[in-house]
Amino acid sequence: MKKIEVVAAIIYFRNEIFCVQRPENKLSYISKKFEFPGGKIEKGETKEEALRRELIEELNFIPTKIDSLFLTVVHEYHDFELTMHSFKCYSETKNIQLNEHISSKWLTLKDLNELDWAEADIPIVNRLIKNGQSI
Repeated sequence: MKKIEVVAAIIYFRNEIFCVQRPENKLSYISKKFEFPGGKIEKGETKEEALRRELIEELNFIPTKIDSLFLTVVHEYHDFELTMHSFKCYSETKNIQLNEHISSKWLTLKDLNELDWAEADIPIVNRLIKNGQSI
């Protein structure tokens, strides 16, 4: 089974978290699902370097701060295994440009469950809600 290692950003602006929706995809289990922005780690990159690069590519966004690792999720989809390292990040603005996603939402912790999340992102959502802390 193919293994993919990625990073994801839990972006905070005040007490809201930035959530992005994937475009339509031939893989129905991730098509149009919500996720935390991020992407694959390239050879020779640290997780933090990959996260910064992916946020610039996907959102033209540079976080004001990246915290240490929040949660690593290992999830088996039908045709690949995903290891996702998530980090809390902080923004001074809600004006973030979407380059790859079809929509976005800023939500408080209590509203995160209203979205249709990609399966691998659900443990991150659950941990955020369980911890119950905004920032």
